[in-house]
Amino acid sequence: MARVLLTEDDDAVRAFVKRALELDGHTVTAVSDGSEAAEALTNEQGAFDLLLSDIRMPEMDGIALAMQTSQRYPGLPILLMTGYADQRERSDEVSNCVRDVLTKPFSLVEIRSAVTEVLADETVTEKRRLYA
Repeated sequence: MARVLLTEDDDAVRAFVKRALELDGHTVTAVSDGSEAAEALTNEQGAFDLLLSDIRMPEMDGIALAMQTSQRYPGLPILLMTGYADQRERSDEVSNCVRDVLTKPFSLVEIRSAVTEVLADETVTEKRRLYA
């Protein structure tokens, strides 16, 4: 299964999403803000299959994290989450590097489906590269 870097400042949401993704067999590294996520990406040399991040966080928000990540690790898919309508509009700034933006609150099924969809798309893209 996939290695997912989860960035969420709300403890309850972070625990919920982490458990949801682990149900599907994913390995989840969970951190509480964008700075920690940037550090994890550096330490692991970008060796994740997905960055799943909240938009609104202290220190470094999800938009800044997405922009930095897409520059440093252009092949890493990014999925954002937000509970704020104005933050969803901010995601337009990074629409070229973000696969989707999930609106909170979401259900267990919705988060698992969104992640599965992004990862399936990446698998197809990778297979195309291998056989091209």
